[in-house]
Amino acid sequence: MYSTLLTTLDNHIFTITINRPDKLNALNQQVMDELSNAMDEVENNAEIRSVIITGSGHKSFVAGADISEFLEGKEGAVLSKKGQDIFFKIENSSKPVVAAVNGFALGGGCELAMACHFRVAADNAKFGQPEVNLGLIPGYGGTQRLTQLTGKGRALELLLTGNMIDANTALQYGLVNHVVALEDLLKKTISILEVINIKAPVAIAKCIYAVNTVFDSSKNGYNEEAKSFNECFKTEDMKEGTTAFIEKRKANFKGK
Repeated sequence: MYSTLLTTLDNHIFTITINRPDKLNALNQQVMDELSNAMDEVENNAEIRSVIITGSGHKSFVAGADISEFLEGKEGAVLSKKGQDIFFKIENSSKPVVAAVNGFALGGGCELAMACHFRVAADNAKFGQPEVNLGLIPGYGGTQRLTQLTGKGRALELLLTGNMIDANTALQYGLVNHVVALEDLLKKTISILEVINIKAPVAIAKCIYAVNTVFDSSKNGYNEEAKSFNECFKTEDMKEGTTAFIEKRKANFKGK
């Protein structure tokens, strides 16, 4: 179905592997188009409850954008808008999307990882936004999400120097949630999603939505939280969850 992605669905977890190992999984326009289509598949397939995005091989998650395309006369604003729209699709997915970062996550790769709801890093991971070395700035949301995740001072230092940081520094900065050995990366990520997948799907989606409103100046986050709480309150899953709690048994959520 895809030329640049490998996809698998196992136990309701949809794994998207960017598969251009000869290019360190760099993002070209075909990868971006296929990522967009894959996220449409995520939303439309009820069997998918959560998503992992990772890179092929051990060296690189995504080493950046395919720079050769920058010299083909494309309009910068068009490239940026397209990338931002696709990454918004990931960020606003109603199902959890986790980046399993193996190796380099640079430029567009760091931006892709940050668009995911959270990140698990292998101990060989490297993060950076080196666009200033090309006379550019990040264009797929990197200036915004890096600041949100790490704070203004750290974000500006990384953006202005173009320096890379290792996985443990990324953990210290709040850029990643966990650092594990490379061979344990997918196992750790899957173990987290297995816990999430047994929760109420509507509540999971509303948690993602409500948290995203923190960074959306057009919305009042507290109002949106109250609306989302009310929508969850009306679901069959809320009745099931509260009944199961009272009866001291595990809830069986249906997503309704």
